[in-house]
Amino acid sequence: MTEYLPSYVQGAWWTPADGATATEVRDASTGEVVARVSSQGLDLAGALEHARTVGQASLAALTFHQRAVLLKQFALALTERKDELYALSARTGATKADSWVDIDGGIGVLFSYSGKGRRELPNSTVHVDGPVEPLSKDGSFLGRHVYTTLPGVAVQINAFNFPVWGSLEKLAPAFLAGMPTLVKPATPTGYLAELMVRILVDSGLVPEGSLQLVSGSVPSLFDHLRLGDIVGFTGSASTAESLRQHPSVQTGGVRFTTETDSINASVLGTDAVTGTPEFDAYVRQLVTEMTTKAGQKCTAIRRAIVPADSADAVIDAVRARITNKTVLGDPRAEGVTMGPLASRAQRDEVLRQVRALQTGGGRLVIGSTDAPRVVRADGSTGLADEGAFVAPLMLRFDDAQADAVHEIEAFGPVASLLTYETTAQAADLVIRGGGSLVTSVATHDPAQAVALATRIAPFNGRMLLLDRDDVRSSTGHGSPLPNLVHGGPGRAGGGEELGGIRAVLHHMQRTAVQGSPEMLTALTGVWHAGAAAHSDGRHPFRKSLAELRIGEQIASESRTVTLDDIETFAHFTGDTFYAHMDEQAAAANPFFPGRVAHGYLLVSWAAGLFVDPEPGPVLANYGLENLRFLTPVSPDDAIRVELTAKQITPRETDEYGEVRWDAVIRNQHDEAVATYDVLTLVNKV
Repeated sequence: MTEYLPSYVQGAWWTPADGATATEVRDASTGEVVARVSSQGLDLAGALEHARTVGQASLAALTFHQRAVLLKQFALALTERKDELYALSARTGATKADSWVDIDGGIGVLFSYSGKGRRELPNSTVHVDGPVEPLSKDGSFLGRHVYTTLPGVAVQINAFNFPVWGSLEKLAPAFLAGMPTLVKPATPTGYLAELMVRILVDSGLVPEGSLQLVSGSVPSLFDHLRLGDIVGFTGSASTAESLRQHPSVQTGGVRFTTETDSINASVLGTDAVTGTPEFDAYVRQLVTEMTTKAGQKCTAIRRAIVPADSADAVIDAVRARITNKTVLGDPRAEGVTMGPLASRAQRDEVLRQVRALQTGGGRLVIGSTDAPRVVRADGSTGLADEGAFVAPLMLRFDDAQADAVHEIEAFGPVASLLTYETTAQAADLVIRGGGSLVTSVATHDPAQAVALATRIAPFNGRMLLLDRDDVRSSTGHGSPLPNLVHGGPGRAGGGEELGGIRAVLHHMQRTAVQGSPEMLTALTGVWHAGAAAHSDGRHPFRKSLAELRIGEQIASESRTVTLDDIETFAHFTGDTFYAHMDEQAAAANPFFPGRVAHGYLLVSWAAGLFVDPEPGPVLANYGLENLRFLTPVSPDDAIRVELTAKQITPRETDEYGEVRWDAVIRNQHDEAVATYDVLTLVNKV
């Protein structure tokens, strides 16, 4: 008898007792049983508590950068055993190209978040959001927004179509935020998610309690959730709405974010006629979205919205491309470009929805709902008597306002074509979808692109503007990227995933903190003006990261600016702007009392005033940030600079780190002339 698919909970692999009620999961192409899935007897409450205690403690001991390094190591571990994932992925109905999207795409998310975590987050456990808010005249009372990790568990309920990518795109930002994850994959393809988790566990890299997997149903899950937990759900809108009504979400404080089915659109511009690069790109993209993963993508094109005059040409071009480019069959057979749906139940559901679309006014213009001919694993061909095969289908709606085309989604290789006369009508049709994950527009006319984008953007999580200039580099209509938000309003669920560090912050609590500069410095690890600054007489540029401390400061001697200095700098650099060279014109300017020194002259002098020039721990100055010129400097004014170690960020994978210095240039009246941050790279030891 086929074995039960294991879960991984409380630090160990677990399977149900013999005789447990189980669901049989079958090979999408052959119908052969792959696994039996059951969670009967699993201690779900114990798994959640294990995450909140052991998992939280394991991740809290790591900084953002240390977690980011682990994400890269996770990616490398999965890459080493990628062939195993690809081989098993074929059983889900995925071709090699489909598996690349799922497996390599998921691994790519780990790499992306590893890089972004080290570049965009501090090497600490608290993230500062936005600038300091002064709350008192004397600077003794400040406000700051900070993000800290939610204290619970991130429960991730994933759909069947992307068992690897769908898990990793949720895991990566949660892990980086410091939240332990409990993965609940969809049953039909959960065996691939189980292998992914097993590879990570086998690697020995996973901090204790930070990753768990539940194979099978979790009907009591929400009864065990509480404030501090977060649920990320991908699936049907009806299921999401049902879960949203649970008391733990309604009144218990559990965060619930959803990404649900979406009737996405793709608009062909009126200028994109037959023979243009935009027309060809549109057709190519439409067929790709119909056939990749057999159309089982939440971002797939469901509505092809085209000018009435181009409808027949689009249908003919799509039919020709499907005929010439699409080979339906078992993904293990050579030459197959489109596999079956994930299960026979999913096949039956897609065909049911196609019938509903036909009843609602659609007529099939490409393909048939009869059992298609397919290529079997051994290379032979025949009718699909086993498996979950559906041929690519296109319906045409003569009435573009028919409710069915805007409300019914056949989650498979199915698209519907509808026509428009004006750009405003095209926008109206997009909006009829009730909120989408993505809409693409193929046009080379900027005016038309702007007219559509400004109308439809509020109803979409993402838009793709496709034309001849970006067609070769475009990542495509249906490809969410880790650095851009994935989600959408309305029917699409109203949630938001990915989007770079935004997704990390979804797993954290933003809190407004008020206090003295000293207290805010202690909390954030960032020096605040007004907190203690000190010097032991040794220039801070002579100190390695191991020796340097937040608040170490150098206060320079002063230097007088002369008119000759200003003129020399002007002629040497070529910056002879009138405010530096013409006394009368400068005095007429409301900002200047007369001729003034160049701001960049002052910044250059400041570097000369604070620098220690000899070789030492400081390797390089690699930039200035937040530079503001506040008070003009006239001839015979004097300037000095205060440089204070503001933030110290060791790099986990290098022998050096970054020091951010708070720089303030002051004049002889102690007025701030300029403020900015100096960034240096400094040896660790």
